Amino acid sequence: MAVVQGIKEKVHLPIYDCLRVKPEEQLGKEERSNTWKFFVDVQGKTKLETNLQAASLLPHYNTFEARAMRVVISDLPPKYPDEGEPIELEEMEVYDDAEPPVLQNETATVTLSIARAMELLQEARESDEGEAEIDADDEDVELSAANANASTVVLPLKDLESALEDSKEGPPLEQIRPNDGAGTLVGKVVYNTVTSLYVGEKVMIEMPTWFFPGGAGPYSETGKFTTHGEPSPISTFKFAEPIYIDKNQNFRVEMEIPDSDVLKEIQRIYGPLFIWVVLDGFMTRDVQ
Repeated sequence: MAVVQGIKEKVHLPIYDCLRVKPEEQLGKEERSNTWKFFVDVQGKTKLETNLQAASLLPHYNTFEARAMRVVISDLPPKYPDEGEPIELEEMEVYDDAEPPVLQNETATVTLSIARAMELLQEARESDEGEAEIDADDEDVELSAANANASTVVLPLKDLESALEDSKEGPPLEQIRPNDGAGTLVGKVVYNTVTSLYVGEKVMIEMPTWFFPGGAGPYSETGKFTTHGEPSPISTFKFAEPIYIDKNQNFRVEMEIPDSDVLKEIQRIYGPLFIWVVLDGFMTRDVQ
């Protein structure tokens, strides 16, 4: 459509960008730096991830009036890889198939993928004994000595948790023990990062991320998931005065993790994970 010269329209059109971690991958593979940059790398992203067409620039000759800023963090169930560096549990107890089972003199070494270790961890949590069982002739099991009576290898909950925590490719404690006193991934990010808005290389606001509630997503007072703030647009941070982004003016948002130890833990997070930054406001553009 042809542009109507000399006439502009002002529309409520938020702009957003996203850091995405794919299923079965860790955040550290997607983003190695301690500073995550939004609105900078928009190429190859879907509409779910961004609505910008060019890095750090508004579309065409538009201008933008930012009235609010939000940080929205997903709380999706993680998916773990069947490949990669395995975890190893040594000297696990072996039992025969008698009733009741009899402890054997041999022990077993069990080598597991992250995905299978997490499945067995869930089994151990659901069992009354706090243990998971695996067949002695399983391909992931190596007995210390041949034993025709060996039937079952027992994997205690605490040993599975410890092996996952010690593994470089293991998930963080918040995913090993979700909603069980270890905190949540949303809280991990919100309380350990600092978010800054830059317009023309000038800092317009810089605060810990908890200052910018998401105001979006599912919510339940009894459900076992967490959102960054009440899912209502009214419950988000609003600028005291609008922040203006002029045509062809660079802008970006940075989310920094100042603590190196926390950075290492956050980089272990498994996807799917989405972290959106939304600048909510009014776009002024040519009428077509």
